[in-house]
Amino acid sequence: MSFSDNLENNLKNLESRDERDGAGGARGRQRRRSDRARTLAAAPFAEQLKNGPFTAGLMRHATRIGFGWRTKVYIVWLGGTLRLEAREHRLELRPTPDGVMAHWLLNGQETRKEKVDLAANPETLARRWLDTVGPTPRPAAPDPELES
Repeated sequence: MSFSDNLENNLKNLESRDERDGAGGARGRQRRRSDRARTLAAAPFAEQLKNGPFTAGLMRHATRIGFGWRTKVYIVWLGGTLRLEAREHRLELRPTPDGVMAHWLLNGQETRKEKVDLAANPETLARRWLDTVGPTPRPAAPDPELES
């Protein structure tokens, strides 16, 4: 098969696919355009979240408070989302075109959502979230009378 035959065959396939897709292809293009516009609108907030002093302070306070409570706080970036996890609790900070939203999750179910002020004190958010987690209960000390 020559190059021109191959090219002609590919063009026919593309035309027939466009005819089959019809409105579906247009809907997909529109969805991609709106997703792109939304991502571009959220970009300044994503940049602030990624590189701002609020995030560094939040991570520092969350790990310090968790350490004091004997609770490991796991921190991970998932794309533009910052996730903090402690036991079955999560706090996800997600940039949106309207600002950064904090999503509070318990066992994967969202329990609360609020807008985050990136100019505020990050310790306040860390304490409020970790108060929902609570300290790790310490094992009871053995009773000396029972051991004898």
